Amino acid sequence: MNHLPQQQIIGIGEVLWDMLPEGNVLGGAPANFVYNISQFGLPAKLVSAIGDDQLGRLAAETLAQRRIDTVMATVSRPTGTVEVKLADEGIPSYDIKEHAAWDFIPLDKKLLELARTTTVACFGSLAQRSQVSRDTINMFLDTMPDGHGRIKVFDINLRQGFFSKEIIEQSLTRCNMLKINDEELAEVSRMLGLPQSGTEEICRRLMSEYIIDCVILTCGTKGSHVFGRSSSSFLPTPEVTVADTVGAGDSFTAAFIASLLRGKSIREAHRRAVEVSAYVCSCPGAMNILPENLIK
Repeated sequence: MNHLPQQQIIGIGEVLWDMLPEGNVLGGAPANFVYNISQFGLPAKLVSAIGDDQLGRLAAETLAQRRIDTVMATVSRPTGTVEVKLADEGIPSYDIKEHAAWDFIPLDKKLLELARTTTVACFGSLAQRSQVSRDTINMFLDTMPDGHGRIKVFDINLRQGFFSKEIIEQSLTRCNMLKINDEELAEVSRMLGLPQSGTEEICRRLMSEYIIDCVILTCGTKGSHVFGRSSSSFLPTPEVTVADTVGAGDSFTAAFIASLLRGKSIREAHRRAVEVSAYVCSCPGAMNILPENLIK
């Protein structure tokens, strides 16, 4: 996963409005990922869809204001929204509205041409809840070249039952990096019928069965692990005053990959990812300006 001469980083999937108690905030895991990795000075694009409505126009304006490059389709569906409620310690719960614009990301020649030049793609399970976007994401990943320096990261996000064994297995076969949290790992291992052994054993079983080079396992306040082919890393979670945890995982993924692309070791990349996600937890919302010391 060394640096390639010309990077083309893509986040593909949902873009939506998080309807938080304090107001509406633009989000969606791919959008959060692209926003954060762009702050490291790396070229990144968001591939998604919005509706021809007020929220869609506001989303486009907000993305432009935050200098997020996009390949954004406008479709005849409402722009995505999510009702977010924050429990104790800022842990969010979600009510994700169905039949949203991002469920209908179209596939065209322009997108396939983009896939052929992509070096890093980040995708999740949520945007695959509809057949249209699932087919688009899978064709994008299948068109994207494999091989040295190419990263296809499956940042799994199990929400509201919007997932299935088929979606999980197809995504695992298409990725070479997996990002998952401890609760999702338990669900995925149950779904796939894996032996209920220790967490590292389960992660390495996934790596072996699906030919995955790296698994990132986050465990909330209990720390995080990175398992590589010939190495592993564990780091505790820093103690911070938590505003909310919305987007923390997306910033972790972005910082980890950005560090790898800069030639850092897995351990160094892991440390920077932990630092960045802890900072995001200390701020409200998912798209925060990262301090200079975290992106240099």
